[in-house]
Order: sequence, then structure tokens, then C-alpha cells
Amino acid sequence: MIIVKDVYKIIGGKVLFESLTFEINEGQKMGLVGRNGSGKSTLFRLITKEEALDGGDLFIKRGLSIGYLKQIPDQFKGTGKEYLEAAFAELNDLLIDMQRLENEMLDPDKMEKALQHYGEAQDQFTERGGYEMEAMISQVANGLHIEELLHLPYNNLSGGEKTKLSLAKILLEKPNVLLLDEPTNHLDIVAIEWLEQYLIQYKGAVCIISHDRSFLDHTVLNIVDLESGEAQYYKGNYSSFEQQKEEQLLAEFHQYQEQQKKIKKMKEAIRRLRQWANEANPPNPKLFKKAKSMERALEKMEKINRPVIDPKKMGLTLQAEGRSGNDVLTAEEVTKGYQGRLILDEINLNLRYKERLAIVGANGSGKSTLLKLLLQQEVPDSGFIKQGSSIRIGYLPQNPLDGVDDQQRMIDYFREHIRVTEGQARHLLAAFMFYGYDVFQKIAHLSGGERMRLKLAVFMHEGVNLLVLDEPTNHLDVESQEVLEEALEHFAGTVVGVSHDRYFLNRCFKETAYLVGGRLYRYLGSYNETKKKWQNLIEKPVKRASSPKVKVSKPIKKEIPVEEKIIKLEQDLDDINEAMKRETDVDELMRLQEKKDSLTEHIDQLYETWLN
Repeated sequence: MIIVKDVYKIIGGKVLFESLTFEINEGQKMGLVGRNGSGKSTLFRLITKEEALDGGDLFIKRGLSIGYLKQIPDQFKGTGKEYLEAAFAELNDLLIDMQRLENEMLDPDKMEKALQHYGEAQDQFTERGGYEMEAMISQVANGLHIEELLHLPYNNLSGGEKTKLSLAKILLEKPNVLLLDEPTNHLDIVAIEWLEQYLIQYKGAVCIISHDRSFLDHTVLNIVDLESGEAQYYKGNYSSFEQQKEEQLLAEFHQYQEQQKKIKKMKEAIRRLRQWANEANPPNPKLFKKAKSMERALEKMEKINRPVIDPKKMGLTLQAEGRSGNDVLTAEEVTKGYQGRLILDEINLNLRYKERLAIVGANGSGKSTLLKLLLQQEVPDSGFIKQGSSIRIGYLPQNPLDGVDDQQRMIDYFREHIRVTEGQARHLLAAFMFYGYDVFQKIAHLSGGERMRLKLAVFMHEGVNLLVLDEPTNHLDVESQEVLEEALEHFAGTVVGVSHDRYFLNRCFKETAYLVGGRLYRYLGSYNETKKKWQNLIEKPVKRASSPKVKVSKPIKKEIPVEEKIIKLEQDLDDINEAMKRETDVDELMRLQEKKDSLTEHIDQLYETWLN
């Protein structure tokens, strides 16, 4: 359907592709992966002709329709719904034609001809799903959780909201080929999982650029790895690709080692032949000739380049300097709302030393609001937040350098936080893949991933013991995500994080709390282990005695009955006991035992209160 052949492309004076060949076939579900800057988005723009080829050829099947989701969406005048309705341009033209024919049918002279044309137009309109337009818009809007955007002016929306609407429009257009550039970046987990199912059933070809490993695992059957300007094809999903690539690299490294041994032997043989030829009396010309022949064979040998087994990654290690108190963050009966809308409804949370808690919820459920309250960046309408003793907080927001002077140089920003010389700063930043004169770039010129790496470099040298993460993997390539995950595994402090990246959630967090209806429900286990409990909360909302219309300025206090608290805590205790049966790590067992003791003491106190 699409063939890119021997393409040559220069970006900013740098050769990006020298002789790239790439193709998309009918019905193919493909993931396009590679490090930041490898040219993935550029390749999409070449296919859509938004960028010109500097050499090579592009072949696109005649009549092929291509839907392209960009990282920066287009402008549009009108509401969100009108933007989505533009996906049905041909159907709308048919509808206008039918309305014209309806008027002509009122004229006796034109009625017969108009009636015939009307029947043909109506058949086409029905065949193409004209009477299902509203239902299709509703289905996609519900799936992507964008219903509230439909009646708002498109140009007043945020970049993320526009991207979600762009994705919805492309899905409604149902093109032959979908080119999706980071489609999950602004979606919550529920919308991501809906999109996965939609793409699995999609009849056209799909090519996805994504750093979301779980999303690729669930949606694609082929991976194309863009590396050093070349496209390497692999069958299977992302996990299969990782395994195949590792095996391939090890095989290539073995071939390289074998050739190096052979080259060493040949060089030694040439040296000996020359030595024997010189030592012979008289000198032996046959031995000289043999040495020369072997030298020529060595020169003609096609040398295997040493494969890069472990490409350059940021050198992140997170050391927790000084331990905090046992109670790190405490929230009691915390309520928060905006403009008359209740966001958080009497949240209770006790985060203890060394705990790893993930906070999961749909967009708009209050995840980022809760983090800001815990950090005391905002004040609750009722209840209180308490930060524990001796905590040093490292906060990683979604846009880590917001509010920073974007004309400031990167190295100056780093040295504001870490007191070192310029030379030392350059050395430390090199560990985060900022080399040479890169360190003198202005912050305005840094990509999202580079801003995240710069913030992590600061954290590494600040010695934080509490990490608060808000969507930390959004702008990182897979290699940098893996480094962050590994650093968190070895981090001795406490971590609380919000993320929609399921791979990251499952690898880094042993406890998961779900925000549903303004309440926080905490469970022992990773996202995959506790997901069904979240689904049950969404499908069967907890009945509450309070009025649904709560005035935020004067929130109504609702005392939870003691017996309900006991039942909930007894369930948590059962979860801990189950976890202790499975756990083999001694440190983790000790932490669970400490938590169990604390919980048992709390339950005993509640029983005493209840019985008295």
C-alpha cells in the first residue's frame, strides 16, 4: 500500500536517512519504535508529504486514504462536535444533496427526475452509514472520554484535548491506513484500553509510534525498529521484539568476536611469515609472497562492526539521603472542589516509609489535585494534610520545567540547584546524555524528554527521600523509561506516583489506590493484580448517604460507621497476609509485617470504640 524506497533525508544539516526502505502492507498492524531523534515522526511526515524527500522514492497506492494523528493538532473554527462531524464530509455533502432534491420534489415539473436521484442518493447515504453518524460520534466520544469537549470551541481547548479530538476524528474517518504518533499520551487507562480493542478490530492497516510498551503488546503483530537510519523488521509484539533483538545482538557480537580471533591469527601468521622470510639465508621470496597474499586477503575481508550491546543511556541512580519518619504523608478527611464541583470527597491516606503507592483513575478524577494537596501546593476545603519528619521531596510533574525562564541555559538551571563548577556540571550532565555544547542550549529548545532528563539529573544530586511522580514516562523513550524503572527499584525511599503507563505501574508499584467518585480505594498489589477491583468500583458505585449536590465551600461531614471501617481494614489485613505468603524478599516481608502490626493495632482500637 505504501513503499518508501532508498530515501535520503537531511534535517538541520544532519543526515537522518541515507538509504531508508520501509513499507506498510494491507491490514498490517505495526509498531514503529526507536530512540528519540531516530526519525520516526519525520518518516510519517514524509509519507503524508508534509516533508519533502531529499532523495529516493515514495509510492502510495492510488485512491488510498491515510489518517495521520500528529503530536501537534490542526486548528479549526467551530465546536468539538462540529470538528468530529467534519469526518463525514462526503456524507454531509450527500445530506445537502438530499435536502436539495426534497425541495425539487415539490415542483411537479422536476418531481419525477428528483425522486429518482433522491432514491439513489438515499441508498448511498444508507450504505455509508449516514443514519449512524450520531451513534458513531457518541461511541468514539464515550470510548475516549471526550463527551464534555463536544460543545466547547475547538480553539479554546488545550493541546491534549485537541489531540484527543483529532484521534476521534481520524477513527471516525476510517481511512485505509492509520498513522498514529503517540496516541496514548493524553488518554487515561480506561480510554487506552478502549482504543486497544478498537484497533484490534480495525479493518485497515495501522502503524503506531509509541513508548507505551503494554499498548504495543496488545495492538501490533509486527515491529519496525528504526536505528541508525535503517528499518529492521521483526514479527510479533513489542515483548517478542525485545527478546528477538537481544538474541540477534548476542549472535552478532559472537560473530564479531569470532572474526576478531581470525583477524588476530592472520596478523600473527603474516608477522611470522615475514620473520621467517627475513631469517632465511638467502631471504625466502616464496614466504614474502605468501605473507603479501595473506595481507591482501585481510584487506578484502568484510569487517564486522562491533555491535552496540548496551546503547548509551542516562546514568540515573537515586540515593535516598537520610531516612524520613515512619509516617511520610497523611491525609485525613480531605475534601477539595473547584467552581462548585466536588473533586475529592473526604480522602484518607497514610503513606509510610518505603511504601510504593500508585494512584490510578480516569482523567478528571482528581489524581493531580491529590498530589498537589499532598505536596501542600494547594489547601484542602476541609480535613488536613500532614507531611512527616525529615522528608526531602522530589516532585516530577507532567511538564517538569513549567514556570522556569525558558531563555535560561540548561547548565545554568542545573547549577542553580546543584552547587558545582561549570566543568563538574558538564561532566554530571553527560551522564544524562547531554554532551559537549548541548549543555549550553536554552531550555526553550529542549524536547519534553530532554526536560524530564534534566529534572532527573537534579534529583539524583539533591538526595531526595520521597519521590512524587506525575506521569513521569510521558516524554521518555523506552530506554530512558527502563533506566527510571531500574533506579526506582534500587531507591531506598518512599514513592507515590500517578501514571497511565501500565508497564511502569506493574513493574514499580506493589500497592495501587483508585480514585472513583471522589473517594480513594487502596489495595495491596500491582495494577494488573487489582484492576478487577477498580472495575467493580466503576460498575457498582459505593452507595453513599450524602446528598449528591455538595457545596464545596461548606462540605457536609459524613461519619463512616465504625463497623464499616473495621470490615474495610480486615479486608486490607487479609490482603497483607496473602502477600506475605507469596513474598520471598526479606526486606519486603519486614515492611509488610510492620504494616500488619500497625493495622492490627488500629483494628483493635476500633473494636474497643465499637464495643464501648
